[in-house]
Amino acid sequence: MELTYTEQNGLLIPDLVLDEQPSSPIGKYGRMRKRFLEQKHDGTFSALVLSGILTRHLLDIDQAARDQMAALTRQLAAAEGVTEELKSRDQMEWVRRMNSIRNRVEEMVMNDLIYN
Repeated sequence: MELTYTEQNGLLIPDLVLDEQPSSPIGKYGRMRKRFLEQKHDGTFSALVLSGILTRHLLDIDQAARDQMAALTRQLAAAEGVTEELKSRDQMEWVRRMNSIRNRVEEMVMNDLIYN
């Protein structure tokens, strides 16, 4: 790779161009992963920034976390008998059970993907 330079005020400035970055917004889990890397793994964070793949990494983590949340929530709801029939019969019980499932699933996903 050959570098080219532009002269400005007697100084040679390299003509650097950044790689194309994804323009999608980073979701909740991607932002949590970024904060975790900044605070606990600054070497990994710096390496991802310098290699230009931080945004792609955060988007991938966010998508994987959302997919895993949806799949695990469906599986646990089926295993625990949280059905549409329960929802129509006793809405408050359905909400209580679904909140419990979502909280447990989010804890599992965060341990697997965000803080690992």
